Amino acid sequence: MANYLAQFQTIKSSCDRIVIAVEDVSDLWLNVKESFEQRLPVKKACLNNKARNPVFVENLPAEFIQTTDSRLRSRFPQDQYLFWFREPYATVVLVSCEDLDEFKTILKPRLKLIVQNDEREWFIVFVSKAHPSNDQASKMSKKVYARLESDFNTKKRERCCKFDLHGPDAEFWDDFDSKMVDCIRNTLDRRVQFYEEEIRRLSEQRFTPIWNFCNFFILKESLAFMFEMTNLHEDSLREYDELELCYSESVNSPGKHREFGGLDTGDDQAALLNPGFKALTQIVQDDVFREFEFRQYTFACQAKLLFKLHRSIEVAARGYAFVVSFSKTLALQENGLPFCFREVWVITACVDLIKATTSHYDGTAVAIDSEKEFCRIQGDLYSLCRIKFLRLAYLIGYGVEIEKSPMILQAKSREKIFNIHRKPLPLEPSLLLREANRRRAFLSVGNISELYDSGDGSGLDANSKPSPNKSASNYMARTMSGPATSETSLPVDRPMRLSEIHVAAEHALKQTVSDPNFMTSLSSLEEFEKRYMELTKGAADNYHRSWWKRHGVVLDGEIAALFFKHENYDLAAKSYEKVCALYSAEGWEELLADVLPDLAECQKILNDEAGYLTSCVKLLSLESGLFSSKERQAFQSEVVRLAHSEMKHPVPLDVSSLITFAGNPAPPLELCDGDPGTLSVAVWSAFPDDITLESLSLRLSASSSADEGLKAIKSSDARVLVPGRNIITFDIPPQKPGSYVLGALTGQIGKLSFRSHGFSQDGPVDTDEFMSFEKPTRPVLKVRKPRALVDITPAVSSALLMNELQWIGLIVKPIDYSLKDGILHIDAGAGLKIEESQMIEIETYGGGVEHVGGTDASKTSSSSADTRKVEKVPIEDGKIKIPDWASDVTTLVWFPVRAIDDTIARGASPASPQKQSIVDGMRMIALKLEFGVFHNQVFERTIAVHFTNPFHVSTRVVDKCYDGTLLLQVILHSEVKATLHVNDVWLDLQSGFEHTGKGDGRPTSNLFPLVIAPSSRAGILFVIRLSGSGDMDELEKADSMLNIKYGISGDRTTGAHSPVPVKPDDSEELVFKIAVKMKRPVLDPCLAVGFLPFSSDCLRVGELVNMRWRVERLKNPEDASLFADEILYQVDANPQNWMVAGRKCGHVPLSNAQGSRIEITVTCVPLVSGYVHPPQLGLPDVGEANISCNPAGPHLVCVLPPTLSTSYCIPA
Repeated sequence: MANYLAQFQTIKSSCDRIVIAVEDVSDLWLNVKESFEQRLPVKKACLNNKARNPVFVENLPAEFIQTTDSRLRSRFPQDQYLFWFREPYATVVLVSCEDLDEFKTILKPRLKLIVQNDEREWFIVFVSKAHPSNDQASKMSKKVYARLESDFNTKKRERCCKFDLHGPDAEFWDDFDSKMVDCIRNTLDRRVQFYEEEIRRLSEQRFTPIWNFCNFFILKESLAFMFEMTNLHEDSLREYDELELCYSESVNSPGKHREFGGLDTGDDQAALLNPGFKALTQIVQDDVFREFEFRQYTFACQAKLLFKLHRSIEVAARGYAFVVSFSKTLALQENGLPFCFREVWVITACVDLIKATTSHYDGTAVAIDSEKEFCRIQGDLYSLCRIKFLRLAYLIGYGVEIEKSPMILQAKSREKIFNIHRKPLPLEPSLLLREANRRRAFLSVGNISELYDSGDGSGLDANSKPSPNKSASNYMARTMSGPATSETSLPVDRPMRLSEIHVAAEHALKQTVSDPNFMTSLSSLEEFEKRYMELTKGAADNYHRSWWKRHGVVLDGEIAALFFKHENYDLAAKSYEKVCALYSAEGWEELLADVLPDLAECQKILNDEAGYLTSCVKLLSLESGLFSSKERQAFQSEVVRLAHSEMKHPVPLDVSSLITFAGNPAPPLELCDGDPGTLSVAVWSAFPDDITLESLSLRLSASSSADEGLKAIKSSDARVLVPGRNIITFDIPPQKPGSYVLGALTGQIGKLSFRSHGFSQDGPVDTDEFMSFEKPTRPVLKVRKPRALVDITPAVSSALLMNELQWIGLIVKPIDYSLKDGILHIDAGAGLKIEESQMIEIETYGGGVEHVGGTDASKTSSSSADTRKVEKVPIEDGKIKIPDWASDVTTLVWFPVRAIDDTIARGASPASPQKQSIVDGMRMIALKLEFGVFHNQVFERTIAVHFTNPFHVSTRVVDKCYDGTLLLQVILHSEVKATLHVNDVWLDLQSGFEHTGKGDGRPTSNLFPLVIAPSSRAGILFVIRLSGSGDMDELEKADSMLNIKYGISGDRTTGAHSPVPVKPDDSEELVFKIAVKMKRPVLDPCLAVGFLPFSSDCLRVGELVNMRWRVERLKNPEDASLFADEILYQVDANPQNWMVAGRKCGHVPLSNAQGSRIEITVTCVPLVSGYVHPPQLGLPDVGEANISCNPAGPHLVCVLPPTLSTSYCIPA
C-alpha cells in the first residue's frame, strides 16, 4: 500500500471538493448545467460526523461531473477503495420522456440498469420540456412523471423530482437539495465506516512485524481529508491528532536507527504552516517518515483546520507548545544538525506563527478573557524568539552591547549617575569563554555546536556562577572576519580568545541560515539592535494587553536601555518609569536599586526637575544596605539642592518612606470639649544626615471616619530632624468630640512642601525603625463629649431688701475640671447696681474641699472646719478672678448689689386694692465664667434675684364715732425672712383728713420698739377725722404717706439682712415710706343707678335678653356740670361672653328736678354658657362719689346652653 504514496499525494492535491456524478440519459446536461451549478456550494447540509451525530455544515463544496468525463472513467477498480474519498458521493440521473410507450419500452429498462448498483447513491431528475401553454404536452408529461414515481419511489425513500425546463419553481430546488444531501450523507456514512474498519484492522497489527506506518497513514489521512472536504473540520482535526499520537509512539519505539532529517537546504526555515513544503515521498524512510519533516507536516495540517474553524488562539497555543517541545527534540539531535540550527528554526517558527495567527485573529468576536490569553501567547512567542535571537547575538559578539533588565544576566554595566558601582553579576561571555576552552577537542566550525550542550538548549549553565574574567581578552576587538584557514588556525594547545570564537560562530552561522533577510539582521550591530527592538517591543506590548503585565514591564527595562543608548531619553524615561513602578509595587528593592538611577539620569538630562526629585527621594527610601553612605549622602544633597532652588513646576513630595511618625506608647491625650492641649509625636528620619524643615504640620483624622478634613496643626519654628528618632510637640487647638488618630505629616523643605503617610509603631529603642504603611487604629487624642464642667447657682432663694445694699451669694462648683485662672464676669441687669467699692468675699462652701477627679467621701466633717478658707478679692468692671485655691473646690462668692426702684411703694386699702406681683421685684444677673488653660471654656448663666420692700401695708377704717372721728387701722406685713424692729411710725395725711389729739401723726398707743417676726404682721391704730371739703378731684389724686423707722436682723445665707455699710459712720436704722390711698366716704350722692331684674328666669346661649338699668336723680347737684338735662351712658361688656345688639353708649335725657328717673335698655346675646359677668353700666361724666348703686347689679349670672335641635336627628 505504501507504493501508492505518490499517487495519494497527487490525488489529494487535485481533489478539494466532493464529486456529484451526472448520468445524462436524455442528453439534457447542457440545458440544465447552469441552473444546477448555481446551487453550489450547498448552502446548508446536515451530515453525520464520525460519532453519527448530525452536524449542520454550511457552504459544502461540491462539483457536478458527468459519468462520461475522463476524470471518472480513468480510475481503475483496484485503487477505488484505497482512494474512495475522491469517488462521487451522489449520482443525478437526468431523464426526459413525452410518451408512455417510450418510457415503458426504452427508458425504464435503461434506468433499471443504471440504478442496480447498490453502492451508488442516486436520484432521478425528470426534465419536463412541455411548454405551459401546451396543455396536451403538459398532461402527457405529468402522466410519464407519475409512472416514473410509481416505478422508482419506495415507501422508505423518494428518489424522483420533476424539473420544469421552462421555469422551475422553488419547491423543486428544495426537493433537489434535500435528495442530494441525503445521498451525500449516506455515501459519507458508508465510506467512514469502511475507513474505520480498515484503520481498526491495521491498528491491531501495530505490534506485529508486518506493521507499516505508511499504510496506516494513507488510510488515516484519507479519512481526515474526506472529513475536511465535507467541512467536518472537527472530525478531521481529531484524526490528525490521533495520527500524530500514533506516529509519536511509532518513532519512539525501540528498533533500528532512523534518520531524523533537517539536513536539506532550507530546513532551517520552519514549515509549521506549510503542509506542502516537501513531498511525502521525500520524507519517507522504509516504513515510516522522518521525524523532522513529518511532525511539521502534521502540525501544518492541524493549523490549517484550526484556521478554518476560526480558532487562531488555539493555533497560537498549540504552536507555542509545539515549538518548545520540538526545540527539546532538536536539542537531542543537535550534534547531527548544522551549527545553531535549533535557534534559527525556533526563531523562524515563532515569527511564522505570530504573523499567521495575527492575520487570522478577529478580536471583535472573542471575549475579553480570550483576547488577553491570545496576547499572552503572542508575548510568549515573541519572548522565545528574542531569547534565541539574543543567543545568536552573543555567539557573534553583539550581546554584550545590550543592557538588559537586572533580572537577566549581563556582561557589563555602564557607569551610572551618582558614581554608583554595582558588584558584577555572572557574565554570559565569561561562561562562553570557559566552555569554549574546556572543549578544545572540537575546534572546527562544524563542531562548534558542542560548545552548547545544556539540557534545555539555552547554551548556558544557568546554575553555574563563575567569577567574572576581567582580563583584557574579554573585550578584545574582533580581528577575524572570515573562516578559519591554515594561516589563521589556532594551535591546539593554545586557548581560544573570545573574539576568535565570535568570528568562527559567525562563519558557521552563515552556512546554516538559508534566508538572506534573516542573516541581514545579524550583519551589523545596528541591524541587530533594530531586530532585537522589534522582538522585545512585540513581546512587551502583547504582555501589556494580557494578564502578564509584569513580564511586559520587565521587558520595558530592556527597551529603555536601548532608547538610552541611542540618546532617546524621553522614551527611555517612560519605559524606566513602568519598570520602577513594578519593582516598587512588588517590593523588589534590589532590582529597583539597579534601574532607578537610570531613570534619575534620564530625568536629569531631560531637565525634569520634579521627576528627578522624586527619583532621588525613592533612592533614599530604599534599604540602606543597597547603597553606600556616600551615595546616600549624594542623594540627600540633590534633594536639598532642588528643594532650595527655583523650580519651574514645584510638586509636593511624598516622603512617607523617609519621614515616619507615631504617637507615644502612653495612653492617649484626653481633653474636654473646647480645650486645647499639647501632643507629643515621635518622628523618624531615614535621611543619612540632618535635614532642616522650614515648617512641620500634623493632621489628625477622626477614627470613626476616613476623612482628613481637620485643619493642619502647625509645630513651632523650623525643625532639624536628626537621623533616627525625634520627639516633636504640637499645640492642639480645640477639637470636636471623638477619638483621633494620626492622619498625615506635612511640612516644607526649602521651597517644596512634603507629605508623609508613613506610620511607625513606637516601642523600645531597638524597634524604632519599625514602620507600617497601614493606618494606626490606636487613638492619640480623645476629646470628650460636651458636658457640664462647672455649675453656678444662687446661694439664697428668698427676697432681699429693695434699694438697700445687699450681699448676693453664688455657689461655684467645678465638676471634675480645674477653674485655675478663671475669670467670673458679673453683668447686673436693669434696676441693679454692683457696688464695686466693696471687696468680694470668696469662701469654701460648706467647709468641704472637692478636688478635680473626685474626693474621698469618707472624710469626716470634723476636718471641714480646719479646711475652711475665706478670701477677699476686688472686683473690677464686673470681673472677679478666681483664686488658685478655689479652682478645685466648691466656693461661695459674695458680692454686694443694690436693687434700685424709684417708684413709691403703695399700700392697699378697700378704696384702692393692690395686687402683689413677684415680677415687680425680680432682677436679672448675667454670669459668664471663662476658664481653662486658654480661657477657652465658657460657662454662661442668667440668674433671677428677688428683691422686695420690708413691709406690705394695708389700711381699713375699723369704726366711725358719733363725733365724726374715724379709727384707721394700719396693718404691717413682713415681706422678708428676717426679724424687723419697728422703732417709730408716723402718718402724713393728705388734704381732707387730719389727726386728732396732738396732731404729730403718731399712733394712739406707744408700743415701740415693735418686733415683727418673719412672715408675720402687726397692726397700728390712728385716730383721724375729716377736714374741710376741698376740690374733689384733688382729693382723689392726693395720697397719704406712712413713714416707718425700722431695723433688720437677718443672715445673708438665708435672705434679707442688714445693709452693707458704705461708710463707717452709717447708721443701721432704716426708713421706709409708703403711700396710702384714702377716700372720703360717699355720704350724699346725687344719682342712684339700679339694675332691674331679667324678664325671664333663665338665660340661654344665642337668645336675646334685655339688660335694664334705672337712673334716678336724688337731689340737685352742687356741681354745675351736672345740671345738664341729659347724661352720657356707656355699657361695658366682655366681647367673648356677650354680643351687644343695641348701642353701647349714648346720651339719654334726665330732668334736673329731684326724683326724676329714666330707664336704659340694651339688648344683648350671651355667647357662652356658665356663670359669667353681666354687662355693666357706667356714667363717664359723673364721679363715683355722686353715684349710689341701689339696687346693686348681680356679680355673676347663669347662662344655660342652647336648646337641642332635632332638625338632623334620625329616628332609631
